[in-house]
Amino acid sequence: MTDNQRGALLMMASMAAFTINDTFVKLLGSIMPLGQILFVRGGFVLIALVALAWRMGALRWSHSVKDWSLIISRGVAEAAAAFFFLEALIHMPLANVTALLQLLPLTVALGGAVFLAEPIGWRRVSAILVGFVGMLLIVRPDGDGFGTYTIYALIAVVAVTFRDLAIRRMSKTVPSLLVTLIGAVCVWVFSWFMMLNTTLVPMGPHEWALILGAVVFVCFGYVFSVLVMRVGDLSVVALFRYSGLIWALIMGYLVFGDWPKTLTLIGALLIVGSGLYTMMREQWHNRRSKSV
Repeated sequence: MTDNQRGALLMMASMAAFTINDTFVKLLGSIMPLGQILFVRGGFVLIALVALAWRMGALRWSHSVKDWSLIISRGVAEAAAAFFFLEALIHMPLANVTALLQLLPLTVALGGAVFLAEPIGWRRVSAILVGFVGMLLIVRPDGDGFGTYTIYALIAVVAVTFRDLAIRRMSKTVPSLLVTLIGAVCVWVFSWFMMLNTTLVPMGPHEWALILGAVVFVCFGYVFSVLVMRVGDLSVVALFRYSGLIWALIMGYLVFGDWPKTLTLIGALLIVGSGLYTMMREQWHNRRSKSV
């Protein structure tokens, strides 16, 4: 097996783990307030991330003021994304929310061009427009499915876009695992504030089983995503990130009995197709820049 094949399998495993975590959180959302879910799950995740970061030597704190401002800003965006995404996840079909998140390669490319002056040609602009048409087919502003939680999902996309753009401006010396850890701290602190005005739910064996399931799979997702960075060509492996949509379709159908409408599936295909094209064009542009 080649390094790229191993990397592709790790990426698909990472997407599967994150999707199963989302499934556990969605199940918990019907019986527990979101703040409590994030607080309890986040406490366990923080312990695991600190141990992993220490083991991999990522707990290095001597970074520039600029890098720390970007790390904290990214953490705030992570907290906002967690809130809006999980609120949407709890109230919307799993595949619909996941399909909207596939806009990220498009919004990051657009944000990079607008805010970071990164080059972008007419082909990628056209692909971005096609992706936004796909988004409209999913949300259908004039349809019955459009509402507050659809808007929350789109706000989550904006927050994650800001988060990813912040990473692009950081120095290469900042460990990615440290950035992930600070983001998890921000989410955990935010969840503490959420609980101040929330009536907490007593947790029995069923709730603890779901929480621990979410913790286990989100930790697997983090570990696999870190390993992906060390195996194979990331420009090739990243294309398998879209396997998350397939996992969401499977889990949504098996666990919740949800299957997207035809227009939603068409919209998802447009988003995935345009996202893949955008990523491949970016890879081609990067290779061309290095060869010049």
